[in-house]
Amino acid sequence: MRRLLARVWQFLRPVQSRVMWFLNAKFVIGVTGVVRDEEGRVLLLRHRMWPPGRQWGLPSGFARKGEDFRTTVVREVKEETGLDVEVGGLVMLNSGLRTRVEVAYEAHLLGGELRLDPSEILEARWCHPDDLPEGVQTVSRVLVRGETVP
Repeated sequence: MRRLLARVWQFLRPVQSRVMWFLNAKFVIGVTGVVRDEEGRVLLLRHRMWPPGRQWGLPSGFARKGEDFRTTVVREVKEETGLDVEVGGLVMLNSGLRTRVEVAYEAHLLGGELRLDPSEILEARWCHPDDLPEGVQTVSRVLVRGETVP
């Protein structure tokens, strides 16, 4: 039986990727940047579309098709805040969610002028990791403190 399946799979070589796409789960990729400045403060944003009482979090958004996740961090931070960042190491990869995978990277502030996108962001603050505002998303709090995401 295994040999038969192997032969069928070899026969399907020209369309294997399409078969795999059809048979496997599809996800959107949420990408987050833990943006820190030279003083060690982290950039927190109060997001317009997030639930009341849990609106504070890190810059984030969804990766576009074919986009490198580091590029997503740079793009989302720029779109939401007008700031330029350099992306560092991967700090979170979280799967097991229904239709979403979450990825987070450390990022360092390079410059730019803080200009919030009012359609997405209500407020921005630079915070020390031990002095975060109320209503910070749990995962953001964990990432800011450099802890392992459960």
